[in-house]
Amino acid sequence: MTNANLQKAIDLASRASEEDKAKNYEEALRLYQHAIQYFLHVVKCKKPKSEFPSLTIKGERIYFLLNRLIHFLLHGVNTMPNFILYRTDSDDGDAEKKKFQSQLQGAIVMEKPNIKWDDVAGLEGAKEALKEGEGFCSLHDFPSSLSAGKRTPWRGILLFGPPGTGKSYLAKAVATEANNSTFFSISSSDLVSKWLGESEKLVKNLFSLAREHKPSIIFIDEIDSMCGSRNENESEAALRIKTEFLVQMQGVGNDNEGILVLGATNIPWTLDSAIRRRCVMFEKRIYIPLPEQHARSSMLKLHLGTTPNSLNEADFITLGKKTDGYSGADISIVVRDALMQPIRKVQCATHFKKVRGKAWNNPDVVVDDLLTPCSPNDPGTIQMT
Repeated sequence: MTNANLQKAIDLASRASEEDKAKNYEEALRLYQHAIQYFLHVVKCKKPKSEFPSLTIKGERIYFLLNRLIHFLLHGVNTMPNFILYRTDSDDGDAEKKKFQSQLQGAIVMEKPNIKWDDVAGLEGAKEALKEGEGFCSLHDFPSSLSAGKRTPWRGILLFGPPGTGKSYLAKAVATEANNSTFFSISSSDLVSKWLGESEKLVKNLFSLAREHKPSIIFIDEIDSMCGSRNENESEAALRIKTEFLVQMQGVGNDNEGILVLGATNIPWTLDSAIRRRCVMFEKRIYIPLPEQHARSSMLKLHLGTTPNSLNEADFITLGKKTDGYSGADISIVVRDALMQPIRKVQCATHFKKVRGKAWNNPDVVVDDLLTPCSPNDPGTIQMT
């Protein structure tokens, strides 16, 4: 019964729309009223949402009908304003496309992260694969013989591995090094909408925007949140998002030349089988492991940066051995914690003494009035905070 009422409401709304366009306002108003009554009756039935998906799709149409009805009740049927009339399908399509693309403009990385390839310790294989990606190959003036035949660059690369190993850091390096490419940094919040049908349209417009600004790189962090395994308990909207991803990546008629899709995940086994096994989206998969000893030593140097220290090469090698099993994020936290030790020492000290050393604002000048924390029993100590 619910489906019959719903179909009746949709038919009445269509007829009302035709009468509205023909400026037969009285007949249109009568049909609008009947259509709204049927829609409200369907809603009151409290059936599961999956039994009348078309009703949700028509939500914007219902709002339009109510708008027309309220205007008539307030001002009369002969005062229908032109701006409420239906737009043509082409106008609707252009306006909808502009709306979705404006939502995706915030995903374009305008300011480069300023992270070079040399700032990424280790992961040489991953860096080489990323350089082979479509976004990079389109930037270089390679001889035509190198790109002839079946030698085509990777269109989709999946980075997977334990948390904190540098997957997102590699993406930042890609964004910096791809000077002439448009870099899209996408998360689930950019593509998931509460409105039925909008999520897959956002996916479609994302690829459309990338094609307009190619060479482009689309980075999708934590891609498992959008492309997890399909199951019976999954919502219809989530299923359509995965389907749209697959269509845009490998669908008939979609030209993705000049576009590199880069995904990152900590749990690749939760990805949908079409992505994980058949590799439709990500033909190149790269495991990002925990850093090796030499990489850990290099990370310690990179995170210290220009901070003054007395460590030598042997110290870095020793520290690299002692941090076995640490991820890149773990090493970053360890170094930051060590850099805070002098500040903690100064904050907790109760006695200081004067020492000779380089001036803080001019390293070429030596002064005698610098202060350093000391024991209360040291000669010349000053009690102060």
